[in-house]
Amino acid sequence: MTTKQVLPYGSWPSTITSEALTQGLSQLNEPKLVNGACYWLESSPENKGRTAIMCKDAQGDIYTITPSSINVRTRIHEYGGGSYLIHNGYAYFTNDSDQRIYRCAIASSGQSHAIDEALEVLSPEGNYRYADFCIDEQRQQLICVCEIHKKSKKEPENCIVALKLDGSSTTAFNILIFGNDFYSNPRVSPDGDYISWLTWSHPNMPWDASECWIAQFSSFGLLQKQLKVAGGNLSKSTNNGETQNTIGESIFQPQWSPGGELFFVSDRSNWWNIERYTPSTKTRNKVHTMEAEFATPQWVFGMSTYSFLNSFSLFCCYTQNGLWYAGTIDLLTSHFKALELPYSSIRSIHANDETDTAIFIASDYDQLDSIVQWHDNQLATIKTSGHLAINTEELSKPMAKHFSNSQSQQVHGFYYAPQNSQYEASSETKPPLLVMCHGGPTGATSSALNLKIQYWTNRGFAVFDINYSGSTGYGRHYRDRLKGQWGIADVDDICAGAAFISEQGLANTEQLAVRGSSAGGYSVLASLTFKDTFKAGASLYGIGDLSLLATDTHKFESRYLDQLIGPYPEDKELYEKRSPINSVTQLNCPVIFLQGLEDKVVPPNQAETMVSSLFEQGIPVAYVTFAEEGHGFRQAQNIQTAIDTEYAFYLKVFDIHTDTPTVDVPFVNGSSISKINNKEINNQTKGENQ
Repeated sequence: MTTKQVLPYGSWPSTITSEALTQGLSQLNEPKLVNGACYWLESSPENKGRTAIMCKDAQGDIYTITPSSINVRTRIHEYGGGSYLIHNGYAYFTNDSDQRIYRCAIASSGQSHAIDEALEVLSPEGNYRYADFCIDEQRQQLICVCEIHKKSKKEPENCIVALKLDGSSTTAFNILIFGNDFYSNPRVSPDGDYISWLTWSHPNMPWDASECWIAQFSSFGLLQKQLKVAGGNLSKSTNNGETQNTIGESIFQPQWSPGGELFFVSDRSNWWNIERYTPSTKTRNKVHTMEAEFATPQWVFGMSTYSFLNSFSLFCCYTQNGLWYAGTIDLLTSHFKALELPYSSIRSIHANDETDTAIFIASDYDQLDSIVQWHDNQLATIKTSGHLAINTEELSKPMAKHFSNSQSQQVHGFYYAPQNSQYEASSETKPPLLVMCHGGPTGATSSALNLKIQYWTNRGFAVFDINYSGSTGYGRHYRDRLKGQWGIADVDDICAGAAFISEQGLANTEQLAVRGSSAGGYSVLASLTFKDTFKAGASLYGIGDLSLLATDTHKFESRYLDQLIGPYPEDKELYEKRSPINSVTQLNCPVIFLQGLEDKVVPPNQAETMVSSLFEQGIPVAYVTFAEEGHGFRQAQNIQTAIDTEYAFYLKVFDIHTDTPTVDVPFVNGSSISKINNKEINNQTKGENQ
């Protein structure tokens, strides 16, 4: 047995370098199984995030479908998704540079991938964005969601459109459905008679209240007999008939079965469970009921948690207590069978009803993302996101934890202990703790392998990745806890989580830090401003001014805060009260901000205003910007710089010495890190500023 060298927590030399987070690793998304071949989207930070359509054919050969000049990406809703489709030997996709729809013939493995001259454009020029494709074979058209940007309109218009497959729609498309704020999931029934779709309108997000509709095609290809199948706002009433409160029903992934029934996922039972609707009888029935979530928040297009193996069964994934599982459902008997698969994260289900085969993306705490094929209880790996050149002895295994917040409500998260095969710390010391706040805030963290977490634990940090109130995976009631309470309930949970880990003897109370991105960045800044739990924080493209966010963000989220805080500007005073920027004098510990300068979701002025205010208050503050990044960092060098700079920041803040070379920390205008150890700063009471 090898004797470990004793070094202080946080200072351990690590083989999990920042380069290891990006080199040779790719992102895999939206796998599809078509005619014996598997297709997927693949991008890599080393290639500046460019996304290509890949194929593994029936012979096992892997090759690229799209030309090297193409970046398959839609910017609809800013978050995109659902950017390609495979049908009858063609790939249909949105190109990032002009947001037009193209198609190219799929070459065989013995040929090079498509060249630019082989591309056919299907959509007109203009300020349009497209996503979520389906083919209407009977009328030879491509149906998709379209977002129309007009200079005369404050917000873009969303609709469902049809484009002819023969290329005759390059001057104009045909609008099928319009009038609501948002649409998704247009799907044509197997017989070609019906079309289904999802829709929702301000101030709802799709996980608040969305509606599933169907309509019939007329002989002229127009839509008639539109009918709402499920979803929308549901009112609860008191005994005297007055409305007590209004809740919503969220619908996810409407999809036609091979037999012509419309399946979807509904949360009307508190849990996102699978149901179906039969058009001929206009009846709605539950397929299977259990305390589990068969859906996830629809932040992007193209999400899928189930698919049909054949006319009589489907393959699905679901989450319970933060872990993902897979199962099958017999559609005749509604019998559910849980499958024992070696994964804790499963997503992007796609099946082929001609071969009884399903594919999906899966991983575990010590496995990278892989596209996996399932057939008759046998598993085969189609593609992995890269080679894990790290000994599994270096990886910290997540431990599910739950604790009570100040409201005596149960809260969930995953704790990662420091782990390094070569180093350990003195038994008399405790590790610094990073509490991680996921984005959204409607979202969830996962126990799947996250090298950005392992980067910290391998250096001697403990990590608590928290699913605070409002997270998904624990039922609608848990998700709705954050309604009207953003900046309060999440902050309470985050601070209670840090206290819980400390009380367990798993962290140094003088070295508590909190970090998060996007909405998680807001939770970071709110926790640092309105509580005294943490000694440092990191905000990655986070929110400091809620009023600014309410008035300066994209359409998809422009009314999101109505649910999380209240309508704006009616509740402007509440926005100002919960905005860290307006209470910056209460924030008394160092903060590092990391920001993409092309971010349209949380513009750079959010970070810049906060940074300036902190500097004026004499608080040490670091600001790191990336000129070619948007909301999230895609390029390898930027990902590496961001995490290495954040690590160096914590070393400075917590006065941890290491022999490992570190990068310089860009403190603003030479603000002095020596102020961090000034007891006068750290002992300020927040009551003085309230």
